[in-house]
Amino acid sequence: MNGYFIRPSRVTPSIYFDPKKGIFDMRGKSNPENPNAFYDYVLKSLDAYAELDGDSTMTTNLAFEYYNTSSSKYLYMFMQKLAMIDGMGKKVTVNWFFEQGDEDMREAGEELEGFFDMRFNIKEVSKINAVKATQIAAA
Repeated sequence: MNGYFIRPSRVTPSIYFDPKKGIFDMRGKSNPENPNAFYDYVLKSLDAYAELDGDSTMTTNLAFEYYNTSSSKYLYMFMQKLAMIDGMGKKVTVNWFFEQGDEDMREAGEELEGFFDMRFNIKEVSKINAVKATQIAAA
């Protein structure tokens, strides 16, 4: 299974997934006109990851400046898939980052955590920055 990198846009987050390293990173703004078209590939890639043989670990970093209501539906579906993967014995760690003073985003992470039998590491940061291709190449 190959990983991928999706560059951020004005209305979509950056997404970096490296199944070999067990890293999934999504950050930025999520306000796509067609969230199904944007998130469908992401959800399918998690299904494919779940089918891989062997025990593995995945660190999931989620850092949003903003996401709209339709994105929250897909974020919930994303978390359902992570919970399924975790339940299969593939350890999933979720890091939820929010900008300093953004209590709404902190609460969104806490609320999402409450829906699933998974522990979130909720962390305050000074600023949310999208991942850039140059950062991926250096990793």
